[in-house]
Amino acid sequence: MEALAALADRTRRELLRLLVDGERSAGELASRFPVSRPAVSRHLRVLREAGLVRVRSDGKRRLYALDPRPLRELDDWLEPYRDLWAHRLDALDTEIARGRRARGAGESR
Repeated sequence: MEALAALADRTRRELLRLLVDGERSAGELASRFPVSRPAVSRHLRVLREAGLVRVRSDGKRRLYALDPRPLRELDDWLEPYRDLWAHRLDALDTEIARGRRARGAGESR
């Protein structure tokens, strides 16, 4: 559940989106945001502590990469809720269609 808490922040979600394409340096990541480098570093630390990113050193650079395992665990945890909402949304779609048909029938009289 640490991953879920880490993903609550928009900046951290955007950092993960950038890492989907592959490993990036901390500086490259920080350059994409209107906040300070130390602020981005704190976000990266939260993601690392939640297990969502891995970090390795390359000389003076710190390179970050996405670790999808916590996302898979979160996806597995969400599965029963996804099924619940899919059923409810299907029922809502049916009711909307009935309403449209009823309005159409009323207009043709």
